[in-house]
Amino acid sequence: MHCDRELHTPTRPDPGSTMRAVVQSSYGPPDQLRIETLGVPQIGDTDVLVEVHAAGAGRGAWHLLTGTPLMARLGIGLRRPRRPVVGTDVAGVVVATGAKVDCFEPGDRVFGIGRGTIAELTAVPASKLASIPPNCSFAEASILAESGLTALQAVHDRAEVRPGDRVLVLGASGGVGSFAVQMSTGLGARVTGVCRSDKTSAVRAFGADEVVAYDRADITERGDRELFDVIVDTGGRHPVRWLRRILAPRGRLVIVGGEGGGHITGGFGRGFRAAALSPFVGQRLTMVLSKEASADLERLGELVADGTVRPPLERTLPLDRAADAFALLEAGQVTGKVAVVVRADPPAPDDDAGPATGQSNV
Repeated sequence: MHCDRELHTPTRPDPGSTMRAVVQSSYGPPDQLRIETLGVPQIGDTDVLVEVHAAGAGRGAWHLLTGTPLMARLGIGLRRPRRPVVGTDVAGVVVATGAKVDCFEPGDRVFGIGRGTIAELTAVPASKLASIPPNCSFAEASILAESGLTALQAVHDRAEVRPGDRVLVLGASGGVGSFAVQMSTGLGARVTGVCRSDKTSAVRAFGADEVVAYDRADITERGDRELFDVIVDTGGRHPVRWLRRILAPRGRLVIVGGEGGGHITGGFGRGFRAAALSPFVGQRLTMVLSKEASADLERLGELVADGTVRPPLERTLPLDRAADAFALLEAGQVTGKVAVVVRADPPAPDDDAGPATGQSNV
């Protein structure tokens, strides 16, 4: 963590306080979610208590909600979730800090990754937070961490995208894909995005040079066309052997997360098999499971601050419609990301056009 603050007197939450939170009692579909009044979470020495302004409803949180694939339950509870409050992405204001936290103090605007973030207050390790970029609203910041970190580590660290590279992003309209397109373009690559036909215009807006609709053409059937230097696969639809046909002899394939695959391992099995094959072929076949660290969150924030990345926020929904946010995601009706707004940003002066994010509430 990069910190220049002097030590300050830590503050603690009032243990008698309560908050509203979106909770689940079992694994299952979004319609089981409900709002309950709970006690304010207590923080440890290295934690920060955040007053939540917005929380992203991302694919990672959906996996925790549904308990899929089954291997994911090893860390979160075999029969039912150990932590009832849902959500991982968060953006808000620091209200209390642990005794060993010297990087943040009350009043700081922060974003990052926690557990149980779709609530009025949440406790987050300080090591998983960073300052919100100055050109970013709370709603926009709330959808950065989960997908943005994964894309950053896939594009910059694993694929090592360089100027002039031919980059293919599968699932280019989704959370990770929308970031990956922008980051690859920002590095000077020529980007082809694959998505559903009704989302092609959005992927072009993210900066893709070419867009292929997977419901109209199979990207792996390209004949004698130029091979790709990099493939970032967030969709999990194609076997690795098919992707290798369109990957350059020294190309890099990065499989992201656990989409697709079977009920037990999901897409993780495909990623593990690709990594095991990699030492025996000329192509570099890897997978990425994102690391949640403030240093990378700061890198991500810098890309937003300098305009390389625009937060792909499609819509916002209020706290009492958190279930709808996950239902839309589950149905494939979200392009980019959706945020659950817990505390609405105050309107800008003389601005009657809508929310501060520029996105419409639905």
